Amino acid sequence: MAEKLVLAGPASEELGRSVAEKLGLPLLNAEFRVFPDGESKFTLNDKVSGKSVFLVQSTYKPVDQHLFQLILASHHLSEDGAKVTAVVPYLAYARQDKEFLPGEGVSLGTVAHLMRSAGVRRLVTVDIHSAEGLALFSFPTYSVSAIPSLVAYARDNLEFKDPVVISPDFGGSKRTEAFAQLYGAPFLRLSKTRDKKSGEVAIQEDVLDVKGKDVLIVDDIISTGGTVRAASEAVMKQGARHAAALCVHGLFVGGALESLEKASVKTIVSTNTVPGAHNVVDVSDALASHLRTLEE
Repeated sequence: MAEKLVLAGPASEELGRSVAEKLGLPLLNAEFRVFPDGESKFTLNDKVSGKSVFLVQSTYKPVDQHLFQLILASHHLSEDGAKVTAVVPYLAYARQDKEFLPGEGVSLGTVAHLMRSAGVRRLVTVDIHSAEGLALFSFPTYSVSAIPSLVAYARDNLEFKDPVVISPDFGGSKRTEAFAQLYGAPFLRLSKTRDKKSGEVAIQEDVLDVKGKDVLIVDDIISTGGTVRAASEAVMKQGARHAAALCVHGLFVGGALESLEKASVKTIVSTNTVPGAHNVVDVSDALASHLRTLEE
C-alpha cells in the first residue's frame, strides 16, 4: 500500500494539520507563495513518487486564487508521481452546477475538468450544495456530512428553549430535516423565492408554530446572509423568542454578519471548512473518518 501524506494548503492550514494529526500522517514539506502582482507559486520540497497525498485546500474568497493554488499543487504532485486526493472542505462554484438561465456556463463542470487535467484522482468535500453536482466529475467523489458535528456542537454548547428547526427553503430541506431528527426537535420548512437575475430573496409568510420558541435556521451556506435574514425576520414577526443561524459553510461576505445581527439573529455558528470567528465546529474528525476508509 502506498505511503500516505497530507498537504495542508494555505486556505486550510489549521484544518489540514488537524486532519493529518487525526490520521497519524506526516505533513508534506511544501511552500505556497503569492507574488505582489497576484501570481501564485508552489514549491515541493519532498519526494512523492509512488505516494498518496491528501491535498487539503478550501476554495473560499479569494476563490480563484485558492482554486488555482489547488490546481498548481495537484499538477506538480501528480507530475512527480503522487496519487492526489483533493480534500476541498468548501467547494467553490458548487452552486453553479447547471444552466439556470439561457447562456450561463456550468462553472462547476469547468472546475471538475481543471481538477482532472491537474491530476486529481479523487475528490472529497463537505456538504456539497447539491449532490447532483458530483455527477459533473469524471473521477470518484464523495461529500462528507458535517450535520452530525453541528448537532453535537449545538447540544454541548448552546441552550435553546422549546427549539424548532427551520429550513429557509426547499433545496436544503433534507439536510435541515436530518439536523432536526438528530437534534430531536420539530422541523418546519419556509417557502423561498429568489430572483435569478438580481438574487433578491423573498420568504412567503406562512403561519408557523414558533411563538415563544427558539428557532434554529439551518442551511448549508451563508454567504451574504440574505436568505437567513429573511427567514429570521419572518419567524420573529410571528413571535419567535430567539433566532439562531447554523450552517456548514460560513462565508459571511459583504457585511453579512452585521445584516444578520440587525435581523435579530442572536446566535451564529458555522464549521471550520472556512476559517472565521463564528466558524467553530470542527470537521476534521468527519473528514478523517472518511479518508481512513480510502484505499489506492
